[in-house]
Amino acid sequence: MRSEVATVIVHPPISVLFVSEKDEPSLGPLLSYLRSIRHVKLTMAARLPNDLSPYDVVATANTAAFTDTSDHLTNFVRTGGGWFGLVHLSEKPLPEIFGAQPTVLGPVNELRVLFTDSRNPLAARLPDAIYVNGRFQTFDKTAATAETILYADWRYQHCPVLVYHSVGEGQVACSTLQGYDHAVVQQIVYRLLCQLAGQPPSERTLGVGLLGYAQSVGKAHGLGIEATDGLILRAACDLDQQRLQQAQQDFPNLKTYDSAGALANDPEVDVVIVTTPPNTHAMLSLQMMAAGRHVVCEKPLALNRKETAAMAELAEKHQVHLSCHQNRRWDVDYLAIRQALAEGLIGELFYLETFVGGFNHPCGYWHSHDAISGGTAYDWGAHYLDWVVSLIPERVSTVTSTSQKRVWHDVTNADQERIQVRFAGGQEAEFIHSDIAAVRKPKWYLLGTEGAIVGHWRDVSTYEIDPILYYHQHDIPATEMVPDLTLHRRHRSGQIVAQKLALPKREYYLFHCNLADHLLTGEPIAAPLDDSLRVVEILEAAARSAANGGAVEVLDG
Repeated sequence: MRSEVATVIVHPPISVLFVSEKDEPSLGPLLSYLRSIRHVKLTMAARLPNDLSPYDVVATANTAAFTDTSDHLTNFVRTGGGWFGLVHLSEKPLPEIFGAQPTVLGPVNELRVLFTDSRNPLAARLPDAIYVNGRFQTFDKTAATAETILYADWRYQHCPVLVYHSVGEGQVACSTLQGYDHAVVQQIVYRLLCQLAGQPPSERTLGVGLLGYAQSVGKAHGLGIEATDGLILRAACDLDQQRLQQAQQDFPNLKTYDSAGALANDPEVDVVIVTTPPNTHAMLSLQMMAAGRHVVCEKPLALNRKETAAMAELAEKHQVHLSCHQNRRWDVDYLAIRQALAEGLIGELFYLETFVGGFNHPCGYWHSHDAISGGTAYDWGAHYLDWVVSLIPERVSTVTSTSQKRVWHDVTNADQERIQVRFAGGQEAEFIHSDIAAVRKPKWYLLGTEGAIVGHWRDVSTYEIDPILYYHQHDIPATEMVPDLTLHRRHRSGQIVAQKLALPKREYYLFHCNLADHLLTGEPIAAPLDDSLRVVEILEAAARSAANGGAVEVLDG
């Protein structure tokens, strides 16, 4: 008997009219972000049309221009519409409906920006404070009912930079912030537009169940869920009673099940994270989605395209979420490289190599058995190829792969696998996973039309003093250390100048935060399902190529 469907979340479409008389490059990142959200219909216009009925919200780039002619927009708001007014380097007065007026422009500065009320639904899962570049400008509130949503610290004063006002049946908001390339600013603006459209962010909490509980994976997911507002860990399921006992020891209030069917029938479980071996991913994910549960699956998503196609089709049929646990999208070296490419520091990327491995005996678990794991490249390769397809977002045209079996005959995985990918735009990428590499290649090697990035592995050990044995040595796995990233760029003098690449701050459990943002507010998932489908397609083609002696596999796109 099929259980009641648990919290299938549908985000209604919102229609946003963005009025900008001229092209404003600074707005480009924000507009791109909004266009990436499927249920946001964004319309650009140079002039305000007479008929505003197709729109839920109107956003104006030069809001002061409507001060003397705002009746049309004011009526739109009073009858239930939303208006978001941008104040972009202007001291001109705004229409009175906003209940606030901009003050004089101050100096260019990095502004520390915070929510006035950290419990505001717009602030869910966002940092306590963000740092936004731009000229300082605040508001003088002219209406007692106007509410400060965001303020900037300025000389020990809380200065409003985003003000909200409810008017009639509608709502308005205005902002002096200029850093629209800031990821959190983009999230806030999107959530604000939803609120102005009458769709405030959900304050619901989603129950999560873990299907499979190996402590190394299950506990990490459990801690991530517990650290994320909007998610709550409800249950764990495993065939091994000892693992279930460990799950209850790690999370005392957890319900436990010894069958996937029982977990699927738990009405308190909305999301299932599948953490079993890869050869069971498709079967169990399909079972959970058929029961109406959202599914996050450990990498790789499945072992072949036939399985992933069935998974994607069922997710669409039942309107449930399906994605892969690509937590390495938040590794700081990947983030630093992505930012460097976005800033054009090496020009156009045309060649990428990435490597993982060493000379070590493979583990004795299922990871080393190709019938269960898929093969050597299916393990780390699922992460590394995800990086590849995200950094080179072109169609994959061909895949070539070779494998070596020379040393570790007690396991069925190959000792080394190399995958070469060619893209429709001519770009090339190579991934190598080797368990017989006495000297490791760099983790990263990227070539662009104006420079290169190289990331060398770092071997780090820590030491703990012991009064009897003098000390204990603990080696940190190289895969968990941030590599030494160097940018090499050609100077106009002809010299190649090297410099360290800037690294973002390392943060934890951002995958779970992004998952909650996606499910509860409709914000983009950082690792889209299409990318995970492409990774499996590459892995499957590579396996065919290696089996045929390195023959070129042409993908149909």
